[in-house]
Amino acid sequence: MQGSTVETNPTIDATSASGSEAAHHGEHPDFRLFGLLTFLISESLMFGALFACYLMYRGHSEVWPPEGTEVELLLPAINTIILISSSFVIHKGDAAVKKNDVGGLRLWYGATAAMGLIFLGGQVYEYLSLGYGLTTNLFSNCFYIMTGFHGLHVFVGVLLILGVVWRSRRDGHYSDSKHTGVEMAEIYWHFVDVIWIVLFGLIYILTMF
Repeated sequence: MQGSTVETNPTIDATSASGSEAAHHGEHPDFRLFGLLTFLISESLMFGALFACYLMYRGHSEVWPPEGTEVELLLPAINTIILISSSFVIHKGDAAVKKNDVGGLRLWYGATAAMGLIFLGGQVYEYLSLGYGLTTNLFSNCFYIMTGFHGLHVFVGVLLILGVVWRSRRDGHYSDSKHTGVEMAEIYWHFVDVIWIVLFGLIYILTMF
């Protein structure tokens, strides 16, 4: 009896290889968003501790803020409007890339980065015009630490957004099916905005009463 030959079907082989590759990738899920959310939760706890300390100091002080360390409301209110508006702007960039509009992504994310830089510029101007420093008293210490820590997060957010804009220069880097980096930058920016709303309420609005 002569040896028999086994014919292979290229289509079946290709399908099997594709299925094997998909199974291989399925063993390594994308944990980037999970990692970002875990990081933001830890940052929320840090901000929460700062807010709790601030409220505790305020509750144990007869006069808050102490004389000579009043805060101005106009510039921070303008800054707040800019930062909140930027959340809507960055969302338009995320919506654009999901329609394969990379040009729209660059436009809206670039505008968001510009708004973030304007916010930081307004914060620096506020620091220079207040007339008191970090060590003047307990209120000024809390003020500079909390707003400065938040400003650092805004700066990091601007870098993330500019990173997305830069990487979008590569053809096909972002598309309707590949936009995890875009979403991560947007989520981080929304987090920064929410923290500022709480911060603005505690330091500026509550101080007026």
